[in-house]
Amino acid sequence: MTNTSTGIMESWFIIMVTFCISFFLILLFNLFFQKTKKLPPGPFIFPVIGMLPLLRKTSRDLELMLRDFKRKYGPIIAIKIGYSSPSIVISSHLLAHQALVQQGAICSDRPIASTTSKIFNSNQRTITSSSYGPTWRLLRRNLISEMLHPSHIIKSHSKNRAWVLGILIQKLLLAHESAAADSATEAIMLLDHFKYAIFCLLVLICFGNKLDEFQIRQIKDAQHRALKSFHRFRILDYFPEFLGKTIFRKRWKQLIELRKELDEVFIPLIQDRVKYKLEAVGAPKPGIDHRHKEEELEADIAYVDTLVNLELPEEKRKLNYQEMASLCGEFLAAASDTTSTALQWIMACLVKYPSIQEKLYKEICQVVESTPLLQSIKNNKVIEEAVKEDDLQKMPYLKAVILEGLRRHPPAHFVLPHRVTEDMELNGYVIPKNATINFMVGEMGLDPNVWDDPMEFKPERFLVDGDGTLQEFDITGSREIKMMPFGAGRRICPGYGSAMLHLQYFVANLIWQFEWKPVEGDKVDLTEGSDFTVTMKNPLRARISPRCCMGSL
Repeated sequence: MTNTSTGIMESWFIIMVTFCISFFLILLFNLFFQKTKKLPPGPFIFPVIGMLPLLRKTSRDLELMLRDFKRKYGPIIAIKIGYSSPSIVISSHLLAHQALVQQGAICSDRPIASTTSKIFNSNQRTITSSSYGPTWRLLRRNLISEMLHPSHIIKSHSKNRAWVLGILIQKLLLAHESAAADSATEAIMLLDHFKYAIFCLLVLICFGNKLDEFQIRQIKDAQHRALKSFHRFRILDYFPEFLGKTIFRKRWKQLIELRKELDEVFIPLIQDRVKYKLEAVGAPKPGIDHRHKEEELEADIAYVDTLVNLELPEEKRKLNYQEMASLCGEFLAAASDTTSTALQWIMACLVKYPSIQEKLYKEICQVVESTPLLQSIKNNKVIEEAVKEDDLQKMPYLKAVILEGLRRHPPAHFVLPHRVTEDMELNGYVIPKNATINFMVGEMGLDPNVWDDPMEFKPERFLVDGDGTLQEFDITGSREIKMMPFGAGRRICPGYGSAMLHLQYFVANLIWQFEWKPVEGDKVDLTEGSDFTVTMKNPLRARISPRCCMGSL
């Protein structure tokens, strides 16, 4: 027994020594190899030991750390973690354009997905996670052409937006009545109302059905739990999969259960939609004109409908239900929190700066001929008297307010990381193959070399001086990058046009329907906090006053 134990200990000792020697040989080899290339400057972080403190930091802490590195090392930083490929962080507009646009073909891949990520993205079969190749092109092209084409965004979902706007205004009115009973503040907490409305709209676009509030919150809660819990599983990614499953058995089991919970919410909705479309088409009956019905079905297209017949080009098969669930989850997650966060920031600035709010209201009144009819929201009916999508094109100051909100308070301060597929030169440095690159979006919008008084909220910076017309400004960054709230280049957010439309639509209607004022004795606090997005540390509270008689609810 003793000899056996001794033999086992000796075997483990030999394995550990071999592992350590191999590790340091690889480390020395890579350090020597990297010294032959002129990498960007930056701190060296030792593997394992140096990584452990980083795992405990919030995204806000990491951003502050990177700001310190920027001051010390400049606008392009290489963070070298032992023998791994360096992580490059860029805070320069010019360098971002060179990387994402001028050398976009080299800089458009994604890092190889971690073990935990593959569980949620069905082994990299979502748009954000897919490698730069045929599958990514198929999924992205499908989303843009079938769902996010400008004509489709405006026309196909106009009634959906009006329905959701009715829900939002009804909730605000009820909250206003409730707050009015509290004469001390009359304050309304707004973020939850914004989140619910945006999520309602996206669920409707995704699944094609008007779900009840219980179902909406069930989807929202399941997805929120997954997003909030994701950081708990990051430790699994720093070990080989078999070792992580052994050491962290309970955590691995929780990860699988969380994915199962998402599937149990999404897959029945997908199956119901598929069944509905099949039954709606039905078999043609003689003597009946089906053209009108077919036109209605084409107009009533949901994201799920576009996924059913997609065929993965590299595998020559259709998507399974779990993969469709991952894509639906991505659709909701990518747009819900970011849009509602941006909406809160913009409305907070309009509350904080009443002169800007008043100027915007006057512009809306010049375009919209009718007056707000808040009584039309009884029983969640579609609001007929609202600022329409066509009206938005006639409001340059509205768009300037939205652009300034995205510059000053982008909902994400970093884009998703990119991976370099071959050695790339940038600013005299070599970015080696397989290095990851990220971009400090928040810093770019505050660069004093690009923006005058960058800390001030001034929508007029996007207007032609003395004219009131909108300056030509490319939010995609294809010509030049001044700010990139949606990213830039080939991996730019495919929903940027939809997000701009929804922000303009909801801001215009909220300002048209209500006057927004700060809570007495409580200044609007624009301090940033950190959640899934960069939200307000102290969520917006405000007093609202209907701009006309609202009738009886």
